[in-house]
Amino acid sequence: MKKISWVTHPQYDIPLPKNHKFTSSKFSDLLSELEKSGLSKYANIFYPEKAAISDLLKVHDRNYIDKILNGTLDPAEERRLGLKWSPELSNRSFLAVNGTLLTAKLAMKEGIACHVAGGTHHSHFDFGSGYCVFNDLAYTSRSLIENKIISKVLIFDCDVHQGDGTAKILEKNNDIFTCSIHCKNNFPARKAKSDLDVELEDNLDSHQYLKILNQTLERCMKLFNPEFVLYDAGVDIHLNDELGKLKVDDAGLIKRDEIVLQFFKSLSIPIATVIGGGYSKNKIELAKRHASIFKAAKNIFLED
Repeated sequence: MKKISWVTHPQYDIPLPKNHKFTSSKFSDLLSELEKSGLSKYANIFYPEKAAISDLLKVHDRNYIDKILNGTLDPAEERRLGLKWSPELSNRSFLAVNGTLLTAKLAMKEGIACHVAGGTHHSHFDFGSGYCVFNDLAYTSRSLIENKIISKVLIFDCDVHQGDGTAKILEKNNDIFTCSIHCKNNFPARKAKSDLDVELEDNLDSHQYLKILNQTLERCMKLFNPEFVLYDAGVDIHLNDELGKLKVDDAGLIKRDEIVLQFFKSLSIPIATVIGGGYSKNKIELAKRHASIFKAAKNIFLED
């Protein structure tokens, strides 16, 4: 049986206070849901090693990297990050950023690969923000290009929040195209400038959202001719997401993922997926939403 490569790690979960908006166990919850639903039988599992400091310097300031390594963020920096530092958070951050790079390398060989984490697009060059420590999208795209694995990368970001850190870090990289489809009246309050920003009004339903999605895919291909795609499949566009503001339902969510995957598959452009944002007090519901991209990958790549 043909399988899809997934990248994960047992040390992705982090300790957080009980009522924190970020679900500290979301990565193991997702893996459990994928196993329960039977999707894991279609997967080959891979585990990343920690990113080296020398590699992270492609996209981050050394002083900031050291603060994450050693736990020396000041209270204001922790507030901006939205996460309290812990050894587990530090360890996870060095692992997960390399997890997306490993996913990309596997996708280059196989056409598709999925990371059971990633999408930390609010992380900037010298500070963390919005629960994002290191920017895996910027790090992966720069690494692929600098190591001459690929020459043109599209970052297609469908998280409900703008990928501001990604846009800022990569603003001078003409070989990386950043596209962000996000809710206009949502975090961050001060937006960066992506190569293509598509701002959505509040309360857009599935039909309206998918129409804009299709138009945006076509626009990206007119503006840029990628050899590889990094897809941020954030599920915070869902109507029940606590930080979302859109009205996309379950069917619209999986349809979005299937449209994106089918679009690039039909062009023979390999694609690596990351899970992006998603927020709910109900851990099981959140895991089911995040499972959407894995279902879509199976539907598009294994059911020809």
